[in-house]
Amino acid sequence: MAFAIFRVFSGNLSLMRVGRPVQALPHPNCDYCGAKATLVRPGEAAYPYQDGHGPLWLCEPCEAWIGIFARSTRNLPLGRLANAELREWKAKLHAALEPMAEAKARRDGVSIFEARSKGYKWLAGELKIEPKACNINLLDLEQCRAAVGVIGQFEQNRRAATPSE
Repeated sequence: MAFAIFRVFSGNLSLMRVGRPVQALPHPNCDYCGAKATLVRPGEAAYPYQDGHGPLWLCEPCEAWIGIFARSTRNLPLGRLANAELREWKAKLHAALEPMAEAKARRDGVSIFEARSKGYKWLAGELKIEPKACNINLLDLEQCRAAVGVIGQFEQNRRAATPSE
């Protein structure tokens, strides 16, 4: 179904065809209670941060939230809402994965973005999930725990294989 918009130029009516309407994105639901999340902005009473980090989708009863993509005009959520425990494991995963990406970028002479991408592809293979689903904002608690364990084991094996001085 296409929409038609009429334009008027100097008293002449002309038909202008426009493509399909863009559907509004659904509000994310809370993974913990199933309620629809609310979009909150810095300065609002429910906003969880002291300093502004930009708009968030928030489930206030569960204290679970997720940010939105930068410059998103449609408030597209970055991933799943995260409660305190999941946010803690996401931070651990960031802390474990970022040094690996930085080392790969230095070693292979690639950008940090390419190094992170390769790191996520490797991690997806280790976790046996689709590479598109391997993003810190999309992982659940068990996947984050498993990912931190995989990276820890990789680092331990690497240190064991490297002769000490």
